[in-house]
Amino acid sequence: MLAEPDPQKKSAFKNPFLYSWTILGIVALVVCLILVSRWKENRDIERRAREAQTQQQREQDRAAIEQMGGKDLAIQNFYAVPGVARRGEPVELCYGVANAKTVKLEPQSNPVWPSYSRCVDVTPVKTTTYTLTIADAAGNTRTQSLEVKVQ
Repeated sequence: MLAEPDPQKKSAFKNPFLYSWTILGIVALVVCLILVSRWKENRDIERRAREAQTQQQREQDRAAIEQMGGKDLAIQNFYAVPGVARRGEPVELCYGVANAKTVKLEPQSNPVWPSYSRCVDVTPVKTTTYTLTIADAAGNTRTQSLEVKVQ
């Protein structure tokens, strides 16, 4: 019998699978690094957008507070429609207040309350002066009067 020759041991550096797996591993690592860096960039962009949106909302809220009277107790408006009426004809008294806890309209039998815009109906039989008085939680008050003329 013929003896088969001993196969020569190949060097590990001559194995093509070693090189292909190494290259595949490096490519996979680069792809992972790219994905992670893009994920971080997107997260930073979203964070900056949220911060910008929050800042814009704060500015809008600040502007709304200022439009509605700020932090001060104030009668923003108090008027009658129409200003001159005939006897027995209804008149709308409209008011707007800021930061009031209580509102009192005299002489008036209907209840009134704090509002940025509210109207109540009255029916004066003679020329009448209406007084709007508001108060805040600290007890500060503001008063304004309005005359409705009756012909």
